[in-house]
Amino acid sequence: MPLPEDRKKDDGENGRMCIVTRESGDPDGLIRFVAGPDGTVVPDLKRQLPGRGCWVKAERALVDKAVAKKAFARALKAEVKASADLGAEVDRLLVGQLAGMMNLARKAGQFVTGGMNVDKAVRTGAAIAVFHAADAAADGVRKIDQARRARMFAADEETEIPSFRFVSAAEMEGLLGQNAFIHACVLAGQAGEGVVKRAIMLEKYRGTDSVRAHGDARRPKQ
Repeated sequence: MPLPEDRKKDDGENGRMCIVTRESGDPDGLIRFVAGPDGTVVPDLKRQLPGRGCWVKAERALVDKAVAKKAFARALKAEVKASADLGAEVDRLLVGQLAGMMNLARKAGQFVTGGMNVDKAVRTGAAIAVFHAADAAADGVRKIDQARRARMFAADEETEIPSFRFVSAAEMEGLLGQNAFIHACVLAGQAGEGVVKRAIMLEKYRGTDSVRAHGDARRPKQ
């Protein structure tokens, strides 16, 4: 979502520039922070909170660095305190945001759960991304990885559809309640694509590559 004009003004002359790397970028690759009423630094993932804001590239290591170097106080031009676990807080918010979009995708009919259902959706080309609980059984993950690989070759595509593993089954239950899953996939559509967008952001924030880490293959070059 584009940053409103009044937010751009509030964020100063540098606008959307990472306060750690000093690089400008698209807001989808940055996280906005503002000073809360109590003087603490608050993540503004939706980019809607009022007041002067500052930006950090969406990487956990850079958020931690901004805290360590007290970069928020300088950027916000205020006596603010950044919690030592601000990086972990952002991670929790990103996970919650992803879970919320999964629920929207489910309501829109763009979220499929269950190993057999996911396997079928992958093989027929309906699935655009796969999700597993971090502690899902290796055999179940392997079978779906095989389906992803088979679909890649059948459709003559360059790579498999992405696969993500972010939280354990127990954490999943805490986030999604009765909608928790071990294996799931998302289908094409606004909500399903929103899930993938947020998954990619969380993956980049954590500095991991879930796709290749869990069975991605590429078609050999001819």
